Amino acid sequence: MSPLMRSAIVLGLLSAVGPFAIDMFLPALPAIAADLGASVATTQGTITFYFIAFGLTQLIYGPWSDQVGRKLPLYVGLGLFLIASLCATLAPTIDMLILARVGQGLGAASLMVVTRAIIRDEYTGYEATKLMGLIMLVFSVSPMFAPLSGAALITVTGWRGIFAAMAVAALVAMLVTAVWQAETLPKEHRVPVHLKTMGRGIRTLMRDPVFMGLTFVGGFGMAAFFIFIASAAFVYVETFGLTPTQFSLAFTVNAMGFIGASQAAAPLMQKHGALTIILLGVGGFAASMYVLMALALMGLASFPVILAGLIAGFGFMGLVIPTTMVAALDPHGDIAGLASSLGGTLQMVAGGVMVAASGPFFDGTPTPMIGAMTVCSLITLGLLLAILPRARRIMSAG
Repeated sequence: MSPLMRSAIVLGLLSAVGPFAIDMFLPALPAIAADLGASVATTQGTITFYFIAFGLTQLIYGPWSDQVGRKLPLYVGLGLFLIASLCATLAPTIDMLILARVGQGLGAASLMVVTRAIIRDEYTGYEATKLMGLIMLVFSVSPMFAPLSGAALITVTGWRGIFAAMAVAALVAMLVTAVWQAETLPKEHRVPVHLKTMGRGIRTLMRDPVFMGLTFVGGFGMAAFFIFIASAAFVYVETFGLTPTQFSLAFTVNAMGFIGASQAAAPLMQKHGALTIILLGVGGFAASMYVLMALALMGLASFPVILAGLIAGFGFMGLVIPTTMVAALDPHGDIAGLASSLGGTLQMVAGGVMVAASGPFFDGTPTPMIGAMTVCSLITLGLLLAILPRARRIMSAG
């Protein structure tokens, strides 16, 4: 097995824990709302606050991993996730469940930001994008099988068994980290955490319009997917009458476009350049969502139409996410941990805010969900066009 493939498997499994915590319990959202006597908007808080906690905490894990190395933050994050999963299993009210979900987000954040930094420790450019695509292939198991396993668990254990399974996943991830993940940041390359140094690094990153632009291009692309995650169970189950298992299958089909495109990102980037692929992905994503929104307004948003439109939209997004991640980090290798954490924080908070902002408009029908996703796609297009001239100069010089 090549070192690149081994890294993809290990980092993919670690990266999958966070998405697993989202995807596995999606079929249970209507059951959770009914069992705990919560409204749809309140139940969506189990996703919104997870994203916000997940995003904000990345700003801590990144600099910390620059100081102490990559493995200790992984262990701490997994420990927090494990404890929070057990609390969610026993949660007596929706408020306690949301609090436990916040704890899960606080822990899972380490896995996302530290794995990105590990990639930047060892690879750049084409190889980094290829590894990012391979990682996405590994954790694509989450949207493909996590909802199905969640639906199966609901029939046997109820929704609480899903969170118990997440605790088991955290234990497995700890073993994977201990046995197969080497430390990739040597002591001589570690940077002490000083607020002044951290502030200087953050200012450098936030004054870089290309870093910020690419970060939010990816961020609002992911925000569209977050809106789908928060709303799809209610739309598919309550509007179209799907069972939890049928919803899980539909969710898997929707994810297939993203999974396939993410694997094509690296070879396409090598052949055509990162910026060309980002332009193709963002333009296709915006066009797909615009067409789907037009069909919804005409009353033509049937289940097959939504399924097909989202496959196309998420497919184009699969080109955008890994490529923007690598392109944003490439010029900032000396502060890769901080850059990764700041980028992740901004992206996840943007996603959480968009979910919260779209919540009041949700009425159980597909149109508000599609409309909010269309807004996200148009924001990504506007941001990319705004930074395009500067991005072309920087990437061509690199």
